[in-house]
Amino acid sequence: MKLFFHKIANWEYWPFQVLYIPIYFLWAYYAIKARSIFFFNASNPKIKNGGFLMESKKQIYDLLPKQYYPKTILIKENSPLKKIIHEVVEKGIYFPLIAKPDIGLRGSGVKKIHTVSELTNYMEKANFDFLLQDLISFKNEVGIFYVRHPNEKEGRITGIVSKEFLIVIGDGVSTIENLIRKTPRFKLQLEALQEEYGDLLYQIVPKGEEVNLVPFGNHARGAKFIDGSHWITPKLTETINKICTQIPEFYFGRFDIMYNSFEELERGENFQIVELNGAASEPTHIYDPKHSIWFAWKELARHITYMYEISVANHKRGFPYLDYKVGINQYRLHLTQNNKILNF
Repeated sequence: MKLFFHKIANWEYWPFQVLYIPIYFLWAYYAIKARSIFFFNASNPKIKNGGFLMESKKQIYDLLPKQYYPKTILIKENSPLKKIIHEVVEKGIYFPLIAKPDIGLRGSGVKKIHTVSELTNYMEKANFDFLLQDLISFKNEVGIFYVRHPNEKEGRITGIVSKEFLIVIGDGVSTIENLIRKTPRFKLQLEALQEEYGDLLYQIVPKGEEVNLVPFGNHARGAKFIDGSHWITPKLTETINKICTQIPEFYFGRFDIMYNSFEELERGENFQIVELNGAASEPTHIYDPKHSIWFAWKELARHITYMYEISVANHKRGFPYLDYKVGINQYRLHLTQNNKILNF
């Protein structure tokens, strides 16, 4: 009951459908103006559906310069293990590695794989295409939201979120499970962590030692999001613009980036792009616990307005909106894919 009331009192845990209720009305307004429910298709013309639904992560990676993201291979559903191992070795990807759905769902289905046995287990359960990637070694992660109007040569950063991973710190007495139970944010993840780690959660962690239980910054997996928008500088904007101008017809979305130090990231050194998200991107700095729900709604409205304006501008340049029947079919496929990942 304590956790239940904690979720009610902290809007960052509210269901997506509840949080977005006011935004649905704004979406309807823009859909009427554009005469298309699926106007988002034109926001990023080279990404399937603008990156709003059913977009392939591998296809998006293929738009990026290779030096900016980890080694990645696409594994088709029902691929034999022998073929997968061959591709992993050929690509030079080593354990531990990251496995994740090619068409994702807010971090669900992402897993750190340590052994061939774990890879086999993931492969046998996955009834969808998935990616295998090098584990990025950099210790910090941010989400950087980028917007550029098609008539502009350079874009701008509209928000930055830094991410604190689900890390417990030992006291020399408590088990990992007991340490998890001390933080409501972590305790909400306990059932999933018990399923993943099993008896390992009964280990006592030496005093001062850190254990990273979820090595990627996903809000739905227990990471804490902190608004880092004050980190926006001309130098960082220049670096992000340099990356974005190399991505064909990219105008709206969020980079999730792992990096060594902020100074190096500003200079464009020692970082890798975890993912690039398109039209479905959230300005995730809103999830900082210090922000009110009113702040969140304001930022969501601001970014959907950017997406609408970019889509209209690209439509005038000749890029079509998504046909209604095609859009409905894509949405149905999206729901089916979501169910697969949730069941997984």
